[in-house]
Amino acid sequence: MIRVLVVCLGNICRSPIGEGLLRSQGQNRGLDLFVDSAGTMGWHAGKAPDHRSQGVMRAHGLDISSQQSRPMELEDFQKFDVILCMDQQNLTDVLKMAKGPAHVQLFVAGKDVPDPYYGGDAGFEAVYSMLDSAASNWINNWMTNSNS
Repeated sequence: MIRVLVVCLGNICRSPIGEGLLRSQGQNRGLDLFVDSAGTMGWHAGKAPDHRSQGVMRAHGLDISSQQSRPMELEDFQKFDVILCMDQQNLTDVLKMAKGPAHVQLFVAGKDVPDPYYGGDAGFEAVYSMLDSAASNWINNWMTNSNS
């Protein structure tokens, strides 16, 4: 089993979308995968994903309404094999906390996923598209490595 944590700032916009996409694509491909998400800040702890994140996922046939925001914890570095961060600032913040074997990197190789919180619906669709493509790449990579 591959254990993956997806991280953004507040864990209500980007990381819930990433979590949902990885979980769905992993299940569709038969990959033994556990996915969770967290925020580097705990502002929204216990809250559901932003209604716009839920809306863009619903528009693509996925339901993330049961997810709950939570702050990242030191134990996450022991619990997860891979921690995928949405942008360089999240990556920097996570690496400052790093105390364990988890491999930490950007969700989208070489790119920051913009935070759509203060924008409109188009920003959420753009984030969905970026994360959908990157999630597919991750699943393909993990499928290839688990078969070798």
